This record gives sequence, C-alpha cells and structure tokens, in this order.
Amino acid sequence: MLRVEGLVKVYRDVRALDGLNLEVKHGQVYGFLGPNGAGKSTTILSTLGLVFPQEGRIELFGEEVFKDGKFDEGKLVRAKAKIGYMPEHATLWDFLTPEQTLEVIADSFGIPRAEKEKRISELLDLVGLKEARRRKVGKFSKGMRQRLLLAQALINDPELLILDEPMTGLDPRGIAEFKEIIREQKKAGKTVFFSSHILAHVEEVCDTVGVIVKGKLRLEDSIENIKREFLRKAGYTIVIETNRPVDWGLAGWNVSPLGENKYRVVAENDIREELHDFVASQGAKVLTMQVKEPSLEEIFLKLIE
Repeated sequence: MLRVEGLVKVYRDVRALDGLNLEVKHGQVYGFLGPNGAGKSTTILSTLGLVFPQEGRIELFGEEVFKDGKFDEGKLVRAKAKIGYMPEHATLWDFLTPEQTLEVIADSFGIPRAEKEKRISELLDLVGLKEARRRKVGKFSKGMRQRLLLAQALINDPELLILDEPMTGLDPRGIAEFKEIIREQKKAGKTVFFSSHILAHVEEVCDTVGVIVKGKLRLEDSIENIKREFLRKAGYTIVIETNRPVDWGLAGWNVSPLGENKYRVVAENDIREELHDFVASQGAKVLTMQVKEPSLEEIFLKLIE
C-alpha cells in the first residue's frame, strides 16, 4: 500500500529524514509516532509529492512514484486519486459553509452530482456537522474545523487515509468519536496511516506502530510484539499478593513491599511458576499475581532518550 525505502531529506543543515524505511500494508491502522521535529510531517508530505526528498524510493499501491530524486507525475496523480489527506495545519475557506467546502473538494475529484450530494450528507452526519452544514466556517471552533478536515479527506472514498496529527484541538468526546471513525474505516477495508505524538491516541486504535526519531525509524511492529520484546529486554515486574507474610531473603530476586502481604518482584525472566513454588514452600498461598506490562509511553520515552 505504502512503502518508503532509504528516504533522505535535508533542509539546509538539518537532516529531517535520514535513510527512512517503513511499510504500511493493506488494511492496517498504522500509528506513526515521534516527538515534535522527528520527521513525521516531512515523511507524509514526501509521500504526497509536496516535499522533494534527495534520495530514496516511495511506492504507492504497488507503483514506484519516486526514485533517484524525481517523482513520476503520472503515477503520483493516479495514486493521489485514491488517497484522502488531512493535514496538521490547513487553511479552510472561512467564507464557505461545510456543504460548500465539500462541494469544491468533490468537484476537484470529478464526483458526479447525485453521488456528491449523497456523499456530502453522509460525511457531515459522520463527523457531527450536519446541524452546522450551512454555517460559515469562519465561525467554527478548532474542533469543528478538524471535523470538517476529516470529512474532506473522506470525500473521495479513499483506499488510503493519511492523517497528520488528526486529533489536535478536539475535546474528549470528539477524540472518542474520531477514534471510532478510524475503527469504522478499518472495518470498511480502508488503510489508515496517521501521525501523532500523543501515545494514548495511537495505542487504542492502531494495530501497527512505527516510531521515528531524528529522521530514522527506530521501531516498527504490532503494539503487542513491541511490549513483549521490551518486557523481555527490560525484565519482568510482577505484582504478587499472598495470604500471609513471606520471607524473601533467600529468593535472590529484587523484591519490594507494596502493602500488607503485597509485593513487587523484578526479575530478568518470567518467574511466575517459581514464585508460586517459593510462596508455597513457606506455607503461604498466592492470592493474585500480575505481570505489569510496560505502557507504550514508557517504551516511547526509552526510545527517544
């Protein structure tokens, strides 16, 4: 669906992309994570032909649209007809209404009138702007503008939806609705590639995550695999509760009390079976035991240190 290989972009003395490699497969919701200035927007703009990298390859829908510092304009135009894009910073026409805005975008894609009217009505309902469809956009809040930008990104019923920091400015209800829309797009067979520096937005809706730091992809995998691998390298933190005090003096593990008969045990491996046996050897019983998984935030902060 989208493949980037060895992408390099230098702005004067700043290397925004440093041999970037990533792949977004059909049907994925791919979360593109990174701190501000990591190269997220440059990657997206390069993919859309709005920024010219110096080196590398870009492939869209199986066709090579960029190689050796040049875009193939014909292939790029064909690919962009199947892409919906929501920019991080966008200027809307303040003197138009949402209906009029979407009409202009629909006309640019050559959508027939009957289909266009139906599509606009459905999208305004989807993003919660149906009641405001005839209000001037200049009177909209930041959150309402974000909703309209999402609607315009969906107007051509795209196969690939590219969203750059899409939930910025939304209130909690708007964020929840936005996440649900992304889930619905996945169910409909769409591919979603969106960037964010807010980890909670990514963790709840993405099946794959790529972490970019200083123009390089530091990590790319499913959230489950990332957590499992991080856990394997960082060690296991296990919280255990027993029915009576346990003497951990001979255990050889890093143990700290959390309360009455409740302990935190840190070990290099998964020692849950050994813990059961050790507690039982002292005539005690395990009431609860839980491996504390690292959060995506903990992993992210470790990667960008």
